[in-house]
Amino acid sequence: MSLPVRFQMQVLIWCYLLTFVLSADAAPATDEVTYLPGLQKQPSFRHYSGYLSVADGKHLHYWFVESQNNPSSDPVVLWLNGGPGCSSLDGLLTEHGPFLIQDDGVTLQYNPYAWNKIASVLYLESPVGVGFSYSDDKNYSTNDTEVSMNNYLALKEFFRLFPEFSKNELFLTGESYGGIYIPTLAERVMEDASLNLQGVAVGNGMSSYEMNDNSLVYFAYYHGLLGSRLWTNLQMFCCRNGTCNFYDNHDENCTASVSEVQNIVYSSGLNIYNLYASCAGGVGRRVSVEQGELVIRDLGNLFINHQQTQLWKQKLRGLASVHLSTRLDPPCTNSTPSSLYLNNPYVRKALHISPDALDWVICSAVVNLNYGRLYMDVRKQYLKLLSALKYRVLVYNGDVDMACNFMGDEWFVESLHQQVEVQRRPWLYNDEGGRQVGGFVKEFDNIAFLTVKGSGHMVPTDKPIAAFTMFSRFIKRQPY
Repeated sequence: MSLPVRFQMQVLIWCYLLTFVLSADAAPATDEVTYLPGLQKQPSFRHYSGYLSVADGKHLHYWFVESQNNPSSDPVVLWLNGGPGCSSLDGLLTEHGPFLIQDDGVTLQYNPYAWNKIASVLYLESPVGVGFSYSDDKNYSTNDTEVSMNNYLALKEFFRLFPEFSKNELFLTGESYGGIYIPTLAERVMEDASLNLQGVAVGNGMSSYEMNDNSLVYFAYYHGLLGSRLWTNLQMFCCRNGTCNFYDNHDENCTASVSEVQNIVYSSGLNIYNLYASCAGGVGRRVSVEQGELVIRDLGNLFINHQQTQLWKQKLRGLASVHLSTRLDPPCTNSTPSSLYLNNPYVRKALHISPDALDWVICSAVVNLNYGRLYMDVRKQYLKLLSALKYRVLVYNGDVDMACNFMGDEWFVESLHQQVEVQRRPWLYNDEGGRQVGGFVKEFDNIAFLTVKGSGHMVPTDKPIAAFTMFSRFIKRQPY
């Protein structure tokens, strides 16, 4: 009589152990997206959407798309958009994700140049308050240091939930204010031997406010935006002994001239993300009230130390405090299709979005206006990465972007004083028209600086084939 009971107990123990082993060696089934609205045919690869919970009741939303090639061995790539306060789902749906949103805000089309063709990509909405990420206490004030720690904790949580990917090569990538997010995160990740970090790539990144501001004035002049009178005044009042300071110059005449530059670049109706592209929605004001909602079209990154900029930011915070609802839309950007799609209740259900999450918007005004910018440049983080002599680092820029222009990032990479391996030269890729110049590249020991010809701020959107070629060569360690 006791034998069957003992046998039953053994069966129960084995079932429990088997369940534990399986759960410890596989992705969370509850997060798997089994049906995604908007697609004519569901994908052949697996993808997951859910939350990575970190410190103090913070829940970061992720969307993880497995590689279409060989997910068991292909690299895992983290992607972060910038802002600060903008959603990485913009990168998924409009840049290099496997499905791209169409203008109707309902339909998705497969992307032939998706980065998950050769890698599994983790799109993380960070910090909390961005997209579908939320905090139990609804406090969305944060800063660079807290964000880098929470992004690190989110990565740790991701690999706890997906242990089968923990040995795969890991690359950290991002765009725009990701120029701050990625190297400050990498500084933490490189200290953790359990994370198989292999490299970082930053596109059109904010690497140094000073170099970005100073170079933008040159960029604007040599692209025909300023005119000879203003350029002469800038040279006269902002430059001494062959060196120009447009960043924090206290000469009143210089400040007045820089204000003119700021107005031309940012307020005249030009598309700061792509000088040669039209402005989506037409030329509008930087701030407007639409149906009782305050709409801000200013991410606050240009001329960070400029006196007029500081007054402008104080005004924005004051305006936001007296409006019940404030929306932040990057200038000349149409986020309506993505917003319509992601706020569709069927899509939210398919993606397992928490009822505590806010409506999805491309950028969070609350996060942006209350964000503490602690790093004015990230030289220390890059030098720490490069001193390890084992990480592959890529800094790339679309060459007609004015938000984070190529010249400032080129100056930044040069300022790291690394050994030159390959002098600046054109790089080539194949498209429908045959072999083409993709841009220019200069390679150092463990870092490369690369431009993408004719592309703006969102390189994979403007030049998808060139961007995919660049990405492939980066993660495969091939020559550019």
